[in-house]
Amino acid sequence: MAENKNLNDTEAEEEDIIELIDDDDNVIKFRLLDVTEYKGEKYALLLAAEPNDAIAEDEVAIFRYKEEEQMLEPIEDDKLLEEVFEFYQNEDDGVGDVDDAEE
Repeated sequence: MAENKNLNDTEAEEEDIIELIDDDDNVIKFRLLDVTEYKGEKYALLLAAEPNDAIAEDEVAIFRYKEEEQMLEPIEDDKLLEEVFEFYQNEDDGVGDVDDAEE
């Protein structure tokens, strides 16, 4: 997105929308929350972009991010999902603490 520095807010928001198709061929729109690396693999954390029955508004959906193929892969392992989310939360909390300590 660095190439599109002149985008207005609406266009920038639209670019952050990711459309995925569920098992019933329904399109579900997500917003990219973040991408994090855990144990050598990248994971995309997504939030529902609009209300739907499959994903709660405050629920984070996590997918393995295959960067070379630019593909999101579902994760079936609940333990891995919990580990990645916990890692992300701790990493996010730790960033602010490091910045505060350096100032």
